Amino acid sequence: MRDDISWDTARSTNRENWEDRVPLHEAAYSLSAFDDPDYFSSVIRTDLAAMAPFLPDGVISGLDVCHLQCHIGTDTVSLARAGARVTGVDFSPGALASAAGLARRLGLEATWVETDVLEARAAVKGDFDVVYTSIGTITWLPDLARWAEQVAGLLRAGGLFYIRDGHPILYALDENADGLHLSYPYFGDGEAQIWDDASTYAGDGTVTHSRTYEWAHPLSEIITSLITAGLQILHVEEGTTLPWRFSPRTIEVPDGFAWPEAERLLVPCTYTIIARKP
Repeated sequence: MRDDISWDTARSTNRENWEDRVPLHEAAYSLSAFDDPDYFSSVIRTDLAAMAPFLPDGVISGLDVCHLQCHIGTDTVSLARAGARVTGVDFSPGALASAAGLARRLGLEATWVETDVLEARAAVKGDFDVVYTSIGTITWLPDLARWAEQVAGLLRAGGLFYIRDGHPILYALDENADGLHLSYPYFGDGEAQIWDDASTYAGDGTVTHSRTYEWAHPLSEIITSLITAGLQILHVEEGTTLPWRFSPRTIEVPDGFAWPEAERLLVPCTYTIIARKP
């Protein structure tokens, strides 16, 4: 089902859902693993390796990093553990409180900013060497032109933008079908897709506020929004694995999940874009 809903209403509804997810994800994300000082989230292990060729000296240590849509901060504190000076941004006060608590427990410094990502430039102080976002982010946003403007505005000259997220063609698939079956729009028309699902992608618990709104964005729109905002595209890649189980048919592989081997090369699961601000 789709709806031409206002952004304020959709954002408020989605925030209620994400507030409900906080305790479920605190339990599901194995936060005790971070007690090992050498531990990094699997997402950050993958993303740091992908960013390395584009970073000064191949490392993020010593750089100012803004993590947009940071949720409970597991990836943000992993970036801090890698030596970055981090600022985590999210619209969920519960998620940011959880993130701040995790950072304090680990003795890691971080700044946390509660704001809608589409207003991030006005809410976040300073500019950054790297703006980072990864996994499950921009489908929650109706306006990618405005999003890309925030990214560009947060970057200092020469700064790097990195995103890895679920591929738009993946989100067009019916995750419960017996095969790779397209059921949802690949191309967006500005209308929100309405979901009523009490489950979440991690853990076995359920949320009270089950309704959410998401928007389809084809890969061309994502790339064009960044170019229009003034960024130079350096690298685009499509991947075959995901850090969460999208479908019951996906199977566990190192650092994530993938379609059965016979289908693995038929459809991408993620895309990665690396861009620079001139």
